[in-house]
Amino acid sequence: MEKIKVVQMGLGPIGNKETQYLLERNTVEIVGAIDSDPAKAGQDVAALAGLPPIGVEVSTDVEQVLRRGGVDVLVLTTTSGLASVHGQLAQLLPYRVHIVSSCEELSYPWQTNHDLSARIDRLARDNGVAVLSTGVNPGFLMDFLPLVLTGVCRKVSRIRVERIQDATFRRIPFQQKIGAGLTPQGFAEKVKAGTLRHVGLTESIQMIAASLGWTLDRTEDIITPIIAERQTRTEAMEVKAGDALGVQQIGRGVVAGEERITMVFRAAIGEPDSRDRILIEGDPTIDSTIQGGVNGDVATCAMLTNAIPSILKAPPGLRTMADFAPHHFL
Repeated sequence: MEKIKVVQMGLGPIGNKETQYLLERNTVEIVGAIDSDPAKAGQDVAALAGLPPIGVEVSTDVEQVLRRGGVDVLVLTTTSGLASVHGQLAQLLPYRVHIVSSCEELSYPWQTNHDLSARIDRLARDNGVAVLSTGVNPGFLMDFLPLVLTGVCRKVSRIRVERIQDATFRRIPFQQKIGAGLTPQGFAEKVKAGTLRHVGLTESIQMIAASLGWTLDRTEDIITPIIAERQTRTEAMEVKAGDALGVQQIGRGVVAGEERITMVFRAAIGEPDSRDRILIEGDPTIDSTIQGGVNGDVATCAMLTNAIPSILKAPPGLRTMADFAPHHFL
């Protein structure tokens, strides 16, 4: 069986972990690597991920890597924003490579930015390839998995999804991302600037609503800090009493004046009872909980890797997880 030829683009923490996952699979071969950081240029992509070298050097030049052809799929782990990823896709898709991305705002962008979505869709169709964004959340736990669970329901009236995480032992960039250690004022400033939020709740709400045939009046996304009642220490930081341990973000989808979809994302240092819970009110009502929760980095890289065979079979265009049969371990 011929191996699937893969290029990676974006070699930060998730990209490096993704390298490890790809190299574990005997069905995949990494044939190129791209990153915008000049300091990474010329380094072996596997060595950059802490593994023995495989003879594939990182390049900052997209054309240099892709112009020779022979690439099946590009795994894109560069940005969370739709506008930024649109520019990258405009550069990549003319090389006729399928794209599997971790960009959260690309997971279900049709309602948030229809014009950019249509441009990406048209460019992918014109070049005969498919584009998919996936990951743990959005991409699976808070949208695709709830949809799959509704398959046994005669009737669905409401859906509530909770992702509760203890960030104590997560990597430092994650702790910083959720605002741990910030004063309430600093937290509020970052929220106002749009730099402190979990990206993807709105997209997950819209994916569920569209798949169930519910027309949304509106969506809401409310972000608040989780405040430390006493001084708290981790290996990486000290959080004073009164400062933020992390973030709570609640997304709401309102249908005909009624809240029908609720998303609760809560991540904080010392958060008790980590879990991923899906509550579907209907006939039958389903209450499903993964105790301890799913590790986000592990699951994101697994989803990206396991989606590769599926993207090769997908019709050209901008796809979402709602277009696919469940991806499974391969």
